Amino acid sequence: MDLNNNLFGTEELRFAGRVNFNTTAKNDFITNEAFKTLRANILFCSKNVKTILITSTYENEGKSTIATELSKSLSDINKKTLLIDADMRKSVILRRNLKTQNIMGLSEYLSGQAELQQVLFETQVPNFNVIFNGHYPPNPAELLSSDSFSELLKTLAGIYDYIVIDTPPLAPVIDASVIAVNCDGAVLVISNDKVRINEAIAAKEQLQKSGCKILGAVLNEADPKHKYKKGYYNKKSYYYTDSPAKK
Repeated sequence: MDLNNNLFGTEELRFAGRVNFNTTAKNDFITNEAFKTLRANILFCSKNVKTILITSTYENEGKSTIATELSKSLSDINKKTLLIDADMRKSVILRRNLKTQNIMGLSEYLSGQAELQQVLFETQVPNFNVIFNGHYPPNPAELLSSDSFSELLKTLAGIYDYIVIDTPPLAPVIDASVIAVNCDGAVLVISNDKVRINEAIAAKEQLQKSGCKILGAVLNEADPKHKYKKGYYNKKSYYYTDSPAKK
């Protein structure tokens, strides 16, 4: 399949449609500063770090929110950014943003049922595009380890400044490690008080086996009471996202 012919021709990028992308992150100063800090850290990693995997040890640690908000934050500074929802088993991103799940996405593309322009969506945010997960396939790990997926990422890396990939958690399935082989770096999301140290270390070691560079970790759901200390931010608050305020 010739990706360049499917995508380009002599015209601009062709899209399957346009979606209004939602967010569950709080729109407050601390949250905004957290994502700006994360964005800055990504920018300083290397000019060669363009394809970034976001994962966690278990589900419900906030990795999909982190992936979405990082993508938006990069697009805010005019970086052409693509978010790929590679969680073909249990997508959070699709459920949050579309009333219907009857659309074609990554699974259809990798299985040869759709062309790229049929799974690539615009959003209302300038410079921010998305590929949804698609319908649940019987063989997600096999599709993600295929030549079609690695070729797709190589082609898209020539189009976008950054590609952010939301993946399934590491503990229950192997998908994130399979995807990591084709990424420039990985970010591990760790939910505060939900993951034991040895479990986070095991997840990190699993990523390292893929040969993918680990860019760092994001501490999510940090306790809001630590946001301030004598006029300074507590280090944990830098990656505070959507933990409910405690009374």
